Amino acid sequence: MYKKNEMTLGEAIRAYLKAMGLDKKLKEKALINSWEEVLGKGVSNATSSMYIKNQILFVQLNSSVVRHQLQMMKSGIVDALNKKAGEILIRDIVFR
Repeated sequence: MYKKNEMTLGEAIRAYLKAMGLDKKLKEKALINSWEEVLGKGVSNATSSMYIKNQILFVQLNSSVVRHQLQMMKSGIVDALNKKAGEILIRDIVFR
């Protein structure tokens, strides 16, 4: 016999993560991990570090040439990353 408040383990974990405010951080981490898949190995190799703060993705790059190319494609990159995430996680990107 099932009770009204029963849920699957997956649902319980998702509810716990949401209640603790960790679901957004996990989605942001997944977005950062998809950087190579979205932009390719060459850009990924030129990237030294990344983090998200206040819906802004900060990307540290080793190459000024790659930085300039990515700067020109910024809005397309934001759209592609948000599409990959399935929701709007970032509004802007800062290349350093």
